[in-house]
Amino acid sequence: MDLDDPPRKTTGITIGENLDAISLAELVQRIEALESEISRIRAEIQKKQASKNAADAFFRN
Repeated sequence: MDLDDPPRKTTGITIGENLDAISLAELVQRIEALESEISRIRAEIQKKQASKNAADAFFRN
């Protein structure tokens, strides 16, 4: 990590955490937050895959 990079935000969600004491509303919020993060990650994967495909095509020629 570079010193100029902003600190990463933490969501307070820990994978594998005991969910017994968490309310129904909080569980729904967690699912929404995680689904949003999954969508964001999938979009980034698509961007990186497109860049990789373009580079592969360029260097094949």
